[in-house]
Amino acid sequence: MITTSADDLPRCAWAGDDPEYRRYHDEEWGRPLHGDRALFEKMSLEGFQAGLSWITILRKRPRFREVFAGFDPAVVAEFGDDDIARLMADAGIIRNRAKIEATIGNAALVREMAEGELDVLMWSFAPARSGVRPRSMSDVPAVTAESEAMSKALRKRGFRFVGPTTMYALMQSAGMVDDHLEGCWRAV
Repeated sequence: MITTSADDLPRCAWAGDDPEYRRYHDEEWGRPLHGDRALFEKMSLEGFQAGLSWITILRKRPRFREVFAGFDPAVVAEFGDDDIARLMADAGIIRNRAKIEATIGNAALVREMAEGELDVLMWSFAPARSGVRPRSMSDVPAVTAESEAMSKALRKRGFRFVGPTTMYALMQSAGMVDDHLEGCWRAV
């Protein structure tokens, strides 16, 4: 469904009236994102989002960036028990030990990769653009063959919190797929 906000722009209804959600919809969601650090951040935040609303993550994203050293994999990979305790005590983020530990472990895996390798790996699963726009959110899948393949490849390398639904959300947010609905001003 498409809604029109006070600014008269037709948007995907999920953007709602929240200014941060609308900004995210308009400026980030569905736009191609490249770079190992940027994709590591997306992977991490999508993992933290599992079971929660994305707006919760958006509102906490500045603090996540601060406490996870700007999602620099080389720095995060060195986090130890004191850092985990610090993060578990920080109400500004999602305090889930398994997700925190997965982020640190995933950082170590990214650090071991050649520069640009994560970007190339993740984008290798981006499907060809079909040119067909979803007409409603019911036309937007939660999982695709590509997100299942990405999830499997990442898990084979040892990555955690990278299930197929989470990876499809990453593919949407990183512009590997563009699920802006027909009629949305961002649908080009």
